[in-house]
Amino acid sequence: MPDPELDARLDLLLGTLSLDRKVALLSGASTWSTADEPAVGLRAFTLSDGPVGVRGDSWDERSTSLLLPCPTAVGAMWNDDLAGRLGRLLASEARRKGVHVVLAPNLNLHRSPLGGRHFECFAEDPWLTGRTGAAVIRGVQSGGVAATAKHYVANDSESERLTVDVHVGERALHEVYLAPFEAAVEAGVQLVMAAYNKVNGATMTAHPLLGDPLKSVWGFDGVVVSDWGALRSTVGPAVAGHDLAMPGPDGPWGAALVRAVKEGLVPESAIDDKVRRVLRLGYRVGALGVGSWDGDVGVVGGSGGAATATGMGAAEGSAGAAGTAPVECGEAEPGGARATLRQAAAAGMVLLRNSGVLPLSSGALRTLAVIGAHAVDLRTQGGGSAEVFPTATVSPLDALRAALGPGVRVVHAPGPALGSPPAPLTPARARDPRSGEPGVLVRLLDASGRELYAEHRLSGRILEPRLVPGGHTVEIAARLTPDRDGEWTFGVAGFGRMSLRLDERTLVEGEFTRDTDDPAVVHVHPPRHDGTITLGAGRAVTVVARRALAPDTGRATVLSVSPPAPADPATATEEALAAARGADAVVVVVGTTEQSESEGHDRESLRLPGHQDTLVQAVLAERPDAVVVVNAGGPVEMPWHEDAGALLLTWFPGQEGGPALADVLLGRTEPGGRSPTTWAATLADAPVRTVRPTRGVLAYDEGLHIGYRAWLRSRTRPAYWFGHGLGYTSWSYETIDVAGQITGDQPVAVRVRVRNIGRRTGREVVQVYAARPDSAVDRPARWLAGYAEVTAAPGEAVTAVVPLAPRTWQHWSPAERTRLTEPGTFEVRAGRSAGDLPLVRRVTLVGHPFLPEATTGRGTG
Repeated sequence: MPDPELDARLDLLLGTLSLDRKVALLSGASTWSTADEPAVGLRAFTLSDGPVGVRGDSWDERSTSLLLPCPTAVGAMWNDDLAGRLGRLLASEARRKGVHVVLAPNLNLHRSPLGGRHFECFAEDPWLTGRTGAAVIRGVQSGGVAATAKHYVANDSESERLTVDVHVGERALHEVYLAPFEAAVEAGVQLVMAAYNKVNGATMTAHPLLGDPLKSVWGFDGVVVSDWGALRSTVGPAVAGHDLAMPGPDGPWGAALVRAVKEGLVPESAIDDKVRRVLRLGYRVGALGVGSWDGDVGVVGGSGGAATATGMGAAEGSAGAAGTAPVECGEAEPGGARATLRQAAAAGMVLLRNSGVLPLSSGALRTLAVIGAHAVDLRTQGGGSAEVFPTATVSPLDALRAALGPGVRVVHAPGPALGSPPAPLTPARARDPRSGEPGVLVRLLDASGRELYAEHRLSGRILEPRLVPGGHTVEIAARLTPDRDGEWTFGVAGFGRMSLRLDERTLVEGEFTRDTDDPAVVHVHPPRHDGTITLGAGRAVTVVARRALAPDTGRATVLSVSPPAPADPATATEEALAAARGADAVVVVVGTTEQSESEGHDRESLRLPGHQDTLVQAVLAERPDAVVVVNAGGPVEMPWHEDAGALLLTWFPGQEGGPALADVLLGRTEPGGRSPTTWAATLADAPVRTVRPTRGVLAYDEGLHIGYRAWLRSRTRPAYWFGHGLGYTSWSYETIDVAGQITGDQPVAVRVRVRNIGRRTGREVVQVYAARPDSAVDRPARWLAGYAEVTAAPGEAVTAVVPLAPRTWQHWSPAERTRLTEPGTFEVRAGRSAGDLPLVRRVTLVGHPFLPEATTGRGTG
């Protein structure tokens, strides 16, 4: 809510600043921090990437972070309480690392399964995305740390992401793509990040949408911050309502913005509004007011700060609402934090099918075969700017061995190699040639080759080598002892003059020109250049990578290695089959790679990399009772899915993914996930696929119809519907009750009675969808309107109460520039997924034709 007293104090501070000092506050002081202003008591505050963890203000593998499940896994939980607890954990990590602003959550949508950043978004449905995002935001900001809703707006793919012009109709823009951001503003989010892309011809950092609806209609009183490097001009963003240009200190504002104001191109009142917002944010995160303010400082609130999500479900009956009591996840209780991460990872895992194979009976096991490279190298997070260095990880293989104990023999067969390119050196393979410690030696040299400093590091991926005056060349050196004969591949990544030498042999040397402006490529994943050499097992070698520093090329330097493949695909597959034949149970773990699924590029297909499909098909032919585990951030083709004894999705489950997977496989925890995205059997089946622009334009021709809405419109059946997910019990949907006549301006309660007809206590996510047959306007065949979680013991019935917000019945009117309510008959359907809704009731909405949204307020429904 507005705070007149705070605003008055901010105005007093504002009045003491010159134009130059005010403008100085509107650009970053460094890559991750803002400018300070001692004259008004404003300290610099630090921002950090954050969807899966808080990295802090540097890329340094020695500065570890708790690693959360990826946002798609969080979206799969359908659990506001647990999402909020993860938000509080992010706040705790931020405080530990001196971070004031977490750049999360990502509120873009799963528009196409090919989207490269699919794993970083919650869902394909705007309502579920908004509700989950609001829960995370409230959790983060309850800890005195600001959250950031990003990337505003229609930033749903990676191809030409810096310049793509998304053409989207006004109804789809408001009802689908803007809706999650409106929910975030309702939840009190303190920053909104403007995206790189254009929408309907205007770049988002200078788009009218920054004013209307964000600041004017929705009442957002926080800061609009640019995606890193997205601000490319001076006047347009300043007039449109952009507030903070990151990173700094260089950029298009500064002195240029001061001149624009003096020349009358930008009103000084616009500058004052921006500075007022920055000061307000500083106050909310505790960076303003020490020694000069009365009352509490650093409690994040503001517009809608105490709001709760509209349409939150509850359970009615003896079982009560599902969920667990909040736990402290602070740095003082690392065990508590890891327990929360383990619970969250299991809660997001989706059991797609199960023919009675799961859970495995540990008492009946003598030998368990675990097959696949991902069983020892699980993808715990997606690639890109949001990566963190986890505090600890345990592989699924080690977690299963620990859970089963010495009485069960757990054998592993990796199967065929994935064909992945060289990976950065790790302590497991390299030693510092100077100290002999596991890791690498990093040196900074001057132009003559003289050492300016040297340090021991734990990874060959050095994204931000420390700079000192006179620094000219970054060098990474390692001592490596091959464990097998054959052709080894080494790589060096970066831009500019680079070389790679192994002992006295040069493998790579040349000038490698920067050919992109994408900061994720320049600073996080620069291109790699490889050389190969035949090495003998046991003979130690020294490898040295050098990269000369030059202006505008970044400084990321990476030394990578790839050993020879351990066996040809046929032999590796046969070894896996031999393990499967001799086991009481079989678990196959497959998944994507960083090359097939990562920020910076969209996917080219949905096929699993390498020979994984062949491996799974061979194992299932031998062992139809095998469990297949898919470790991917988004949908993949699974041509064998109907043959699997059980099929489980882990997504990218975070650092506790291995132990959580063991918990689920052995029945210690029920898989809690419901898919937040629809899975196609093949890419060709997916009704919305386009991610690549045509002459710079990406047309959202499907309008309102993405995800399950598009599938329903096309009248084709996917492999697995949005909302689908099994547990370890069975449910019967018995009755649905809702008022037969409604007015459309008040929430409506839908009561759904379900019964646990299985043999163990379980959790069910009761989903409610709305539909409008014979509508006068284009609508989806049905749309998610609400859900509630329930738990019940075997044989017990429980009633889920699902409130539907007035927004449920409304549509956006381009002519009226508001939401309207169409009177008439709607359907309310309840069930387990968008494609399994056995219960239906009709309700009649009464009132004048096309009632405007005059009394409904803003709702996340």
